[in-house]
Amino acid sequence: MSENQLYTRVSEFLSLEADLLDHKAYDEWLALWEKSGLYIVPVEHDVTDFANHLNVAYDDDEMRQLRIARLSNGEAVSTVGAENTVRTLSRIRILEASDELVTVRCAYCLYENNKNGVRAFPANVEFILKPTEDSFLIQQKVARVMKSNEHLTTVSYLF
Repeated sequence: MSENQLYTRVSEFLSLEADLLDHKAYDEWLALWEKSGLYIVPVEHDVTDFANHLNVAYDDDEMRQLRIARLSNGEAVSTVGAENTVRTLSRIRILEASDELVTVRCAYCLYENNKNGVRAFPANVEFILKPTEDSFLIQQKVARVMKSNEHLTTVSYLF
């Protein structure tokens, strides 16, 4: 596969992931993940040893499913009155690519409309993707959200 073909496939996959989250298609979103995959939102941006540092989220498969259950059934107080979101991606860059893994970094911004207006949460996001026959599975997603070391009030969505 050429570099352009890989870039196109990766871009389409990342767009699909954002679209599924914006439209709350959580079961489809869960299907994008490798069973052993990790969803991480670190507090400190320069950390790479996520297991031994404080994180806003550090979700394995079980925790992703529990988080989706809370988002879907209104258990979490932050989901009461949860409004629509829009996620935008840009600056997609493939950092490494092999037959086994593709590492991608992009700029990512989540916009939330709530009773106080529109809030923006910009982030640098890095994905480690495992190629499949016709797409990818997410092995790891790290969302380094700007100001993640400050109070993220009523976060009712996934980055």
